[in-house]
Amino acid sequence: MDPAVAFSLPALVVLTLSFVILLSYLIRRISSTDAKTPPGSSGWPIVGENVHLGILGPPKFIKKRMEKFSPYVFKTSLLGEKMAFFCGPQGNKFVFTNENKLLTSWWPKSVTKVLLFTEVIDENQKVVAPLLANSVHDILKPEALKQYVSTMDSMARHHMETDWAPYDEVKVHPLSQKYTFSLSCKLFMDEDDNDKVAKVLKNFNIVTNGMISLPLDFPGTAYNRAIKGGKVLRGGLLKIIATRRKELMENKETTRQDVLSKMLLVTNEDGKLMSEKEISNNIIGLLVASYETSSVAITFILKHLAENPHIYDQVRKEQMEIAESKQPGELLSWEDVEKMKYSWNVARESLRLAPPGQGAFREALTDFTYAGFTIPKGWKIFWNVNTTHNDPKYFPNPEKFNPSRFEGSGPAPYSFVPFGGGPRMCPGKEYARLEILIFMHNFVKNFKLEKLNPKEKIVYRSTPVPAEGLPVRLNPHAKN
Repeated sequence: MDPAVAFSLPALVVLTLSFVILLSYLIRRISSTDAKTPPGSSGWPIVGENVHLGILGPPKFIKKRMEKFSPYVFKTSLLGEKMAFFCGPQGNKFVFTNENKLLTSWWPKSVTKVLLFTEVIDENQKVVAPLLANSVHDILKPEALKQYVSTMDSMARHHMETDWAPYDEVKVHPLSQKYTFSLSCKLFMDEDDNDKVAKVLKNFNIVTNGMISLPLDFPGTAYNRAIKGGKVLRGGLLKIIATRRKELMENKETTRQDVLSKMLLVTNEDGKLMSEKEISNNIIGLLVASYETSSVAITFILKHLAENPHIYDQVRKEQMEIAESKQPGELLSWEDVEKMKYSWNVARESLRLAPPGQGAFREALTDFTYAGFTIPKGWKIFWNVNTTHNDPKYFPNPEKFNPSRFEGSGPAPYSFVPFGGGPRMCPGKEYARLEILIFMHNFVKNFKLEKLNPKEKIVYRSTPVPAEGLPVRLNPHAKN
């Protein structure tokens, strides 16, 4: 064969393929420009804008793009996905009122792969943990939570005695993590073995630190560590679940009131029990919802109380009136918690300034229009708290800590959204309220605090946290 011909054949193939690729690219560009998608930036190839988000943190990242592109909606690329950020109360309202119509819940694969047994998830649900069992929802309802107030108070008292009182100086965030995780393990699994809880907590922290990250599964990356930690975490939970199931089968009856025990007895429409992997997914979903966000909320509440002594004094006054109405050793009741109105306003103002959850993901079920822009089917949506919580239009002097904002009718609708809204409002809102208020009661009853580093920075992981864990000096109150 003529060498020139032999050379030209592969060259022709390469040129043809190149032309086809270029043509398909141009067609996609033309079709994408025909649809007026939101303005924004896709960032760098592969990594998108993950680096920018990590460097700036969510509040600054979002503020800069709202100013540059649109105050209503802008596009970006995060976690390997095209994504539209919805902004302001109007954006929050649109997302919350279009659940299961235009939008459905969605979580990154980096989260589901790390946390869950994905083989037992219904792909149509596209949620982190499909809370299928009614028993899971039941424990989070106010009427069910009433029976757990005394347990929460008892554990908070013990926590103060063992982890706070013996020390002059402590780091608030790790202690808050220990408390909220221990409480979750007790109420959800009736597990109070300190060694078991500590082991699960260690792996849980590895997982939460790496699950919202670029899914690069290479040795040394946060995501790689999270995957390994997730395997250990799920393995440990399966052992706990299997042991409990064996106990139930042997005893036939149980007096336990925790979620795990109830879920082991729940059957679906076909009369089948939930598998141990399905139960594990549900328990992990509850732990994610109840542990990390609550520990961060408690950490920032104590931070703001340390920074605002006059507000601390008012919280303590309210809590001491409740404490002095009790008999020696008598535990708190639901009615006592209902009296903690000023304390809850303080907690809500802290949640406004330092929301533990930054928002949540959705996926577009179909093409739709919002604020004059087209959101294509399959695009991911992120609603977030940062576009309203610090907006002076809704919160005058937004940097000032002012619990009176929540008196009377409170903030404008859809402007204060630490628990989300609509059909997917956080089901653990009432649980979080009890956990936070009971902790506040026990803390201010025993201590006043002083920050050791007034200039400590806030860093963003899966949630915002003080870079040094919020080291404080404790000043115990004199016992009466």
